[in-house]
Amino acid sequence: MIAKKLIVTAVTFFCSIAFLLPFLWMLSTSFKIEADVFKYPIQWIPETWNAIQNYREVWFGDYPFYLYYWNSIKVAVLTTLISCTVSSLAAYGFSKVRFPAGSWLFIIVLATYMVPPQASLVPQFLMFRSVGLFDNHFGLILLGSFSVLGTFMLRQFFMGIPTDFIDAAKMDGAGHWKIFWRIALPIVRPAVATYAILRFIWTWNDYQNPLIFLRTDQLYTIQLAMQKFTTINGEFYSLMMAAAVSAILPLLIVFIIGQKQVIEGIALGGVKG
Repeated sequence: MIAKKLIVTAVTFFCSIAFLLPFLWMLSTSFKIEADVFKYPIQWIPETWNAIQNYREVWFGDYPFYLYYWNSIKVAVLTTLISCTVSSLAAYGFSKVRFPAGSWLFIIVLATYMVPPQASLVPQFLMFRSVGLFDNHFGLILLGSFSVLGTFMLRQFFMGIPTDFIDAAKMDGAGHWKIFWRIALPIVRPAVATYAILRFIWTWNDYQNPLIFLRTDQLYTIQLAMQKFTTINGEFYSLMMAAAVSAILPLLIVFIIGQKQVIEGIALGGVKG
């Protein structure tokens, strides 16, 4: 038994190292001068450090990342807040509010998830351009604020709340809003936090929607900025790796801060099941 655990631990350790090596190489390269990038054997710790110059060029050069960071943070945070609010309310309504044809309406909403996003790009583009939401962040935020997947995911957790809690609150005179805010939402808070983290990551990594719905350079998000930066500086790997490290840093911070909520959300789903 002990030998089996040791083997599993060793295999897991080496797999973890294999997954981490590309990231470690990227991080190491972002600190190097260009001449040391492809030296063999690989210099994991640079002999000549050039981190200040590399990151200064990325953040304050011809294509300043601080501007694109602000754009991405604004879009990702607002999209996450609106999406969590809308999905939570919709999930509570579909799970705990009884109204005519509620099940059929949920099936119709769920069926829209089977439509590939690419199939609706042209109608969305024409509609957004006609109502003045093209080439601005508000339109981009609206695109990610209404999630069928988020509604479905949170509905499963709301359904796990005992009906006795809801009935007891109704007998005390509480309305649906008070039940949602004071009883239901605190119970499923880990699930909402998990979805919020996923929504933030999806929005931060989104390349397709900004590419289609943004035209002005000053409005670009970090993903478009990365593509443009690598096009201009494609021969300078140290600069590209510094840009890549800058682009993924917020995702690492969000995951490190929210990993406890993710684990609680998974555990809540396991208990419910």
